[in-house]
Amino acid sequence: MTDRRLEDINISAVKRLITPRELKRRLPDSASVVQSVIGNRTIVRDILDRRDTRQMIVVGPCSIHDPAAAIDYGKRLRALADEVSETLYLVMRVYFEKPRSTIGWKGLINDPHMNDSFEIEEGLHIARRLLLDLAGLGLPLATEALDPISPQYLQDLISWSAIGARTTESQTHRVMSSGLSCAVGFKNGTDGSFTIAINALKSVSHPHIFLGIDEDGHVSTVETTGNPYGHIVLRGGNDQPNYDEQSIARCEQALAKAGVSPCIMVDCSHDNSRKKPDLQPGVAEDVTRQLLAGNTSIIGLMVESNINAGNQPIPANTDDLKYGVSVTDACIDWETTERALLEMHKRLKAG
Repeated sequence: MTDRRLEDINISAVKRLITPRELKRRLPDSASVVQSVIGNRTIVRDILDRRDTRQMIVVGPCSIHDPAAAIDYGKRLRALADEVSETLYLVMRVYFEKPRSTIGWKGLINDPHMNDSFEIEEGLHIARRLLLDLAGLGLPLATEALDPISPQYLQDLISWSAIGARTTESQTHRVMSSGLSCAVGFKNGTDGSFTIAINALKSVSHPHIFLGIDEDGHVSTVETTGNPYGHIVLRGGNDQPNYDEQSIARCEQALAKAGVSPCIMVDCSHDNSRKKPDLQPGVAEDVTRQLLAGNTSIIGLMVESNINAGNQPIPANTDDLKYGVSVTDACIDWETTERALLEMHKRLKAG
């Protein structure tokens, strides 16, 4: 018999998900967490406005797959943050969603058990619980805004968001970011050029109207006022870095020509370290040199860091996973992270 359907031809199932309101009812913010997030977002905005002269360092695992290890890392970061607070403002990377060039593990929210079971509702619960625990430590938290639906579930706990190189050109992500309640960093395109990210910055600062969901999960028209705290994140491209002094100057000129505030964050990973994590401290060292030489456009760094160095494939039995080792991009270990940030703090304080 001929299938005469006109829709859902390639859909095998549709499952109704918990609403954002219900998830927040089950896992609510405490008064102290609310105050912490408000304070942390204010500091981020002050750094971008140059009212706070510290460097913002977004540091942590490439992706989160083990909440216990993430708490362990967060406690270490909290202690280090106090030690370097005079010159550096540490923000923990808590990335739950991973863009894939082809196929692969899509992150803790999509597949919390790492076995292609895709228990997304469970993943949302785990992610929100972890954010609450980390926010309870007083840590400012960062994530990549990848899925346009998930911010309704989690963004109330986020102090800084990133839009990745593959999605900076996406209109969906630009208009979504115009409504986010925190500052947003847009990475330059994978070819290393600035144009795509600068166009995104011009777009995100304006009001938009788009389709989304409300707190009760209803499809809705979302109207935004525009986000004035978008900025560029340089991550290199085409196997070439773009954190050097000449590249920074070209970026400053391109931002000025576009009428965009010259706020530049440098991603020490990806092509800026030629995808060799051990080179990240060298990038941080060069950026520190530029700051001491008088650069005023650089406002921070991103660093991919974990408890232990390197990365690992996801085994058939997840009990065999090595503790504190990334399952996505390779990271530097905690000792290297601590040493690099303490050195940066020491030099900036003395400078």
